[in-house]
Amino acid sequence: MSEGEQSNIYHPEPQSNVGKWILIALAIAYVGASAFFIYDLHSKLGTVTQDQSASQKQIGDLTKRIQSAEADSETLAHQLGMTKKELASRAGELQHQQQVAAARLAAQVEEEKKDVNAVAGEVGSVKTDVGGVKTDVAATKASLESTIAQLQHTIGDLGVQSGLIANTRGDLEALKHKGDRQYYEFTLLKGAKPQAFSTVALQLKKTDPKRGKYTLNVTADDKTIEKKDRNQSEPVQFYTGRDHMLYELVAWSVDKNKISGYLSTPKNAPVPITATPQ
Repeated sequence: MSEGEQSNIYHPEPQSNVGKWILIALAIAYVGASAFFIYDLHSKLGTVTQDQSASQKQIGDLTKRIQSAEADSETLAHQLGMTKKELASRAGELQHQQQVAAARLAAQVEEEKKDVNAVAGEVGSVKTDVGGVKTDVAATKASLESTIAQLQHTIGDLGVQSGLIANTRGDLEALKHKGDRQYYEFTLLKGAKPQAFSTVALQLKKTDPKRGKYTLNVTADDKTIEKKDRNQSEPVQFYTGRDHMLYELVAWSVDKNKISGYLSTPKNAPVPITATPQ
């Protein structure tokens, strides 16, 4: 065989060596990857094992706590002489009572707020009323002063200058507020027993409505004086007491069987316990 022919002969060995090295490299890579996967899996498995142990420990602790709580509950129930069911029922009742008490307290607070607002309104109303009363008092005072100014002095049946004469109950009220003398309002019935006023007694004997006249007896200092045919609105005068004090009586109305009027005494005249100035 010539050299040219020998050069054309096929030599497969080098290609076969390359494939071999490729397979070896792949095998090495596979083994490395498998080793890394096994190591990572082992690490993860260790972590999971540790987590499982921790979880089991926590579960054990929780179980112990639950058992302890149940034991405490049973002990409390035993001390109270109650079963667990009864204890739970009682706890529910207490909670319900607490809720009811809270609701009642809230209602009371709301009611108190309403009361405070109402009182505030009433206080405002009272202030308004006080202002109105002050105005009324001022008007009444002016009216009394006007009434007193219109009253007149008169000579009495003893010829003595009388004080101011009241011809109506309104006039008498004005004189009372003036405060110069004491006044006792009366109504005397004909035929009745003597009635005591201040330190004297008065008894109506007769009336004459048409003429506006009347007759009465005045008992003072253990003496009885007849005041005969006196006129309506006339000051009937008499003296009484150690100090010889001047008393006056005025009848402002004369009817068929009665008269009405008032008795006037000095401010310093003695007043029996039973006597009440009008």
